[in-house]
Amino acid sequence: MRLKDKVAIVTGGGSGFGAGIVRKFVAEGAQVVVADINLQAALDVAAGCGVAARGLRVDVTDAAEVRLMMETAELHFGHVDILVNNAGITHLPQPLEDVGEEDFDRIVAVNMKAIYLSMREIVPRMKGYQPGANGIRGVVLNMASTAGVSPRPRLSWYNASKGWVNTATRANAVELAPFGIRVVALNPVAGETPLLKSFLGEDTPEMRAKFLSTIPLGRFSTPDDLANAACFLCSDEASMITGVCMEVDGGRCI
Repeated sequence: MRLKDKVAIVTGGGSGFGAGIVRKFVAEGAQVVVADINLQAALDVAAGCGVAARGLRVDVTDAAEVRLMMETAELHFGHVDILVNNAGITHLPQPLEDVGEEDFDRIVAVNMKAIYLSMREIVPRMKGYQPGANGIRGVVLNMASTAGVSPRPRLSWYNASKGWVNTATRANAVELAPFGIRVVALNPVAGETPLLKSFLGEDTPEMRAKFLSTIPLGRFSTPDDLANAACFLCSDEASMITGVCMEVDGGRCI
């Protein structure tokens, strides 16, 4: 029960890493708003968690919907201790000059602007909360990627967006530390999620073997791997940790 009495919002919580984080947080005592652009997916994950979770359709690139997400969380649970900015998107592997403007704009909106919109909403709220353990008022966890640390060819604009997430995490952490707000990130290697096929280009045994050859531990990441790391970073056990962009990558970035 490491997150007992905590309230969390998890964007992109209807599948993949987000769904794993939701389930772990609920198992550890948190109440969670499962936010996803796919309402049915959000509702399904929430239903599997019982009364501790509530599914909500949210387009994280829309300022009004992000504000409504925060207001809904406060209405139902009273406050928000943890925000997990997990929603993300990629483009298919291809030369950087071949990525269309529409795809580029979508990556900027989902991977970058959505974090700006959510921080703009959550930070004033957290600043107004009473401090808890060790003076902490809240935690924001951003989902970055090993692509933002050790970029792969042919994913240039996705790589760049995740590098931005790491820099934004550290910048926000420094600014918000005096207010008792911690900001951290996770850098997962590609995992068994709906985005895997997009990263590979084509999901074949040959492509999987090629990709796995770059991961020293020899496997893809799983939702449980990210959920366990997220639980620690968002718990009071990590109250002295901020600005960290933790690699959960089987050694790929070494």
